[in-house]
Amino acid sequence: MKKNILVAPLNWGLGHATRCIPIIRALVKNNFNPILASDGVALEMLRKEFPTLQTLELPSYEIEYAKNGKNFKWKMLKNSPKMISAILNEKKIIKDWVTEYNLCGIISDNRLGVRSKKIPSIFITHQLNVLTGNTSWITSKLHQNIVKKFYECWVPDFKEKPNLTGKLGHLKNSDLKLKYIGPLSRLEKKELPKKYDLMIILSGPEPQRTMLEEKLSVAVLKFDGKVLFVKGIIEEKKKTGQIGNTSFCNYMNSDELEIAFNESEMVLCRSGYTTIMDLAKLGKKAFFIPTPGQYEQEYLARRLKKNNFFPFANQDDFKIENLLEIPMYSGIQTVENEVNWKSLFAAF
Repeated sequence: MKKNILVAPLNWGLGHATRCIPIIRALVKNNFNPILASDGVALEMLRKEFPTLQTLELPSYEIEYAKNGKNFKWKMLKNSPKMISAILNEKKIIKDWVTEYNLCGIISDNRLGVRSKKIPSIFITHQLNVLTGNTSWITSKLHQNIVKKFYECWVPDFKEKPNLTGKLGHLKNSDLKLKYIGPLSRLEKKELPKKYDLMIILSGPEPQRTMLEEKLSVAVLKFDGKVLFVKGIIEEKKKTGQIGNTSFCNYMNSDELEIAFNESEMVLCRSGYTTIMDLAKLGKKAFFIPTPGQYEQEYLARRLKKNNFFPFANQDDFKIENLLEIPMYSGIQTVENEVNWKSLFAAF
């Protein structure tokens, strides 16, 4: 009998779900039976990636960004009662699922209520410190107290310098059961002929995803070169279109994205951590537009620019001419990281 392992990423854009893809593949390869659980677009994406695996629906945290980045923290605070309710419901659901689906382990990517005392429950996060401006010390401490309740915590980064997360994923003193497993990416570097001068890839909760799409749809008309524009909208059917030198599509699966990344000269995207791990794996140069008000993405963009890896601009300030800065930065050289899956899965 294969052991059933629940894999449950947070539905906050697509990053949490996509970085679980190599974990799910590794579970299958190591003779486990992954059962996938999430909600919204994250769950839909996993269903498209793994059509033969069982999927279950969890309560939505109902994460929605503010239209004005300055109101990000207060929007999240306003939504916190819904989030807390979802977390409490998760805990009740998981209690039943452990028995109903004969679970032998849980891997939760930032879903705070997906754990059980009866079986090993792993938490995945790159944010041991949760940045929220002048309240970072409170949010970080609250987050660390929740992480402490899990069997262990896997951090998708290197423990020592140089690393990708900086203070986000590293604590000076901690009694948390941490395992640094190295960066995770579902993509592989391939030597393919260049097809696109620029690849634009969007993700993240609304309304900011749509706001950036509308801005870039106009800006890209001034770009001199071939463009692939992936909107990051998970729908039942794939939709494509062409305006001038720009090819549009609503979404791509992992195989399609791997080819598209490798065929593109440079990338324009959010500074989400999963995207950064992909860029590091592929050795691609990029330009970042952090989500307005999202402290984590703003911190990562500033840190990577300071280290001369990638340039960035705030969403309101971005102009297509900013892409001329990309050659002045080195990008991150391909990160070689062999994850010891057998050692990690020994927990189950």
